[in-house]
Amino acid sequence: MTEQQQPPMIHTDVVDFVENYLSVVYRRQVTDISETVWCPEWWKHAEAVARLDALWRAWEHYRLQASTGLSVWFLDHADPHMTKLFDPRGPFKYCSVRNGHKDMLSPLPLKSPERGLFGDPTVGDFQP
Repeated sequence: MTEQQQPPMIHTDVVDFVENYLSVVYRRQVTDISETVWCPEWWKHAEAVARLDALWRAWEHYRLQASTGLSVWFLDHADPHMTKLFDPRGPFKYCSVRNGHKDMLSPLPLKSPERGLFGDPTVGDFQP
């Protein structure tokens, strides 16, 4: 089956997927005193958006595999990503259901390497 012959996606975008599938399937106690955190404004977290978008796209793929597709999706995709998102040290660290979104995590500190250190990425000529 080519990509053009694929059935249409069930969810129109990641927001539709999170609001109408994931939030209903992944029911957890997420309070200010629980060990599971969540940000009601998840779309304000780049890591969450990247992970949830990947989950949505993988779900759309695996749902077509009738026998074990969703099992593979849960075990190989959803559970690892959701574990990271629910982790109190993860991207929602300072957020809470009661107090909402807190933008207190900074991007990782970086220092750019000297130009040309990695050579031509199409050749694979990196020499440490």
